[in-house]
Amino acid sequence: MKDRLCIVGLDEAAYQEIRAQVNMPVVAYETIPPMIVHEGQLLVASRTRIGMLPVSKVVFHGIFEDDLNCITALALWGGPCLPNAHGMMDCRLKFPCLVRALQYTQFGDPLRGYVMAGVPFAAEGEHVAKWGNWHCGQNKARFAGIWESGHDVTIEPFLHGQSVRVVLIGDQYWQIKLEGTDWLKSIHDVQAAFMPVDAELLADTQRIGQALRLETIANDYIVTAHGSKHLLEVNHIPNVTRFPEIWHAYKEYVIQWVAGEC
Repeated sequence: MKDRLCIVGLDEAAYQEIRAQVNMPVVAYETIPPMIVHEGQLLVASRTRIGMLPVSKVVFHGIFEDDLNCITALALWGGPCLPNAHGMMDCRLKFPCLVRALQYTQFGDPLRGYVMAGVPFAAEGEHVAKWGNWHCGQNKARFAGIWESGHDVTIEPFLHGQSVRVVLIGDQYWQIKLEGTDWLKSIHDVQAAFMPVDAELLADTQRIGQALRLETIANDYIVTAHGSKHLLEVNHIPNVTRFPEIWHAYKEYVIQWVAGEC
C-alpha cells in the first residue's frame, strides 16, 4: 500500500505547512472525514474525487462534539496515530480522564466529588462544578450554599491561586501563566504568557502523559499563595497555535514523527 498521511483538525494554513515538509501524499480535513476501517485497513474519503483512499498514518489534532467513535475507530484500526489513539480514547471524556489522571498525579488534592443531575448539593464554602467534555473554561460554575444542576457534575472546593498550564510535545515543554478577567483563566487571554517551568509540575505532567500514553498533553494546575499545587484537569489535545514557539515545536515534531524519527 502506498504511504499516505491523513491530518484531522488543523486549519488549512497549519496543515499546508506540514504538507509542504512531509515526503508522502497528504489528505487533510479540518473536521472529521468520512472513514472506514475494514480488515485492518483505514480508508478516508478523497478530497478531490469520489472514492476512499487508504491511509497509513494519522495526525489528529482537534476536539469535536461527536468524535469519540472516530477516535475509537482509530484505536481499533491500530495503525500509527499521533497522539496515540488509545490514549485519546481513554482521555476524550473529561470525567473518566480526570479519574485516571488522579491515579498518577502527585497533586490530586482536594478530593473531587460527583453530583447527579437534579440532586441538590449543600456546599460548605465555595465550590466549582464542572460538566460536559469541552475545555477552554466552558461548562463550569462557581457556587456556595445549596446548588442544583441540570447536569451530572464533578465538584471540587474553589482554590485561590495562580492558574498555570504545563505543555508537553514529545521531549519539549513549556509552562504558561493562564489569565482572565474573572475567576476563569485561559490560555487564550491576551495576558497569558510563558513563565519559568516548575520542576515538580513538569515531572507530574510527564508522569501523567506517560501513564495515559499521550505524546502531547497539557495539564492545568493551580498554585496557591502558600505554595501548594493542585491538578485541575488534563488536556489530551493541547492548544498549539496560541504561541508561535509551541506551534513551531509541534510542527517539527509531527514532521519527525511522520518520518519515523520519534
